[in-house]
Amino acid sequence: MNIVVAVYEDWGIGRDGGQPVVVKADRRHFKEVTGSGTVILGRRTLEDFPGGKPLKGRRNIILTRDASFSVDGGEVVHSVSEAIRAVESEDPDSVFVIGGESVYTQMLPYCRKAFVTRIFENPLSDVFFPDLDTFPEWEIEESSEVFHEDGIEYQFYTYLNTEA
Repeated sequence: MNIVVAVYEDWGIGRDGGQPVVVKADRRHFKEVTGSGTVILGRRTLEDFPGGKPLKGRRNIILTRDASFSVDGGEVVHSVSEAIRAVESEDPDSVFVIGGESVYTQMLPYCRKAFVTRIFENPLSDVFFPDLDTFPEWEIEESSEVFHEDGIEYQFYTYLNTEA
């Protein structure tokens, strides 16, 4: 299983249910990385998607504590273990955890790779991704050159969990 995330300099990932700074190239990268695979996400992350609808062309597994929640085009699970069971027969390289904060934190120990876009901005965030640079088991496997878009610098990283 993998993670896909865009983080700011302080590892912030959002504010008030959205992303304060968006890089179009990151959205393209996200689509390329997740392809036609399976995505695991939280209900609040789903609500931030256009129309609050699951992503097209992918299997969407929504993790929520709300027992009454349902959504067309998505599968709802209510625990990490249930999410893991839902994808156990899939190729782990085709499964991607895509947010938000609590889902990332709960699923991180089960992930082998993290595809991280570092956006070199520091907007005020109220949700954060764990700083992988402080985890000895997470190592940078590769990084891209620094790119620029509309005056914003960003870089793509792939981290590898050496204990997974």
